[in-house]
Amino acid sequence: MKAVLIVYNVAIHDEVMEALGSVDAAEHFTRIERVIGQGATSGPHYGTHVWPAFNSALLIVTEDGKAGEILESVRGLRKQLGKEGIKAFRWTIDEVT
Repeated sequence: MKAVLIVYNVAIHDEVMEALGSVDAAEHFTRIERVIGQGATSGPHYGTHVWPAFNSALLIVTEDGKAGEILESVRGLRKQLGKEGIKAFRWTIDEVT
C-alpha cells in the first residue's frame, strides 16, 4: 500500500477533488484544513493578514497502482494551476490496522 499526501492552495479545492474523482480516488481520504507553508513557486500561505492564503492537505492510503494514478492527476493540475500551489508526496505503508 502507498500513502499520498497532497498539499494545495485551498482556492483550488474543487479542482483537486474533481481530479481525484476522475481516477476514482475521491471517496476515502483525510483532509487537513488550514495548513500553512511556503512553496518555491506559490509563495507564502500563512493565513495571516499579510499573507492571507492558506493550504489544505489530503492524505490518501491506497493500493500501489491507484497511488500512481493519483500522482498523474496531480501532475496534470500542476501543469494547469501550478502557480496556485499544489504538490504531492508518496511513500510506502508497511501496515494498516
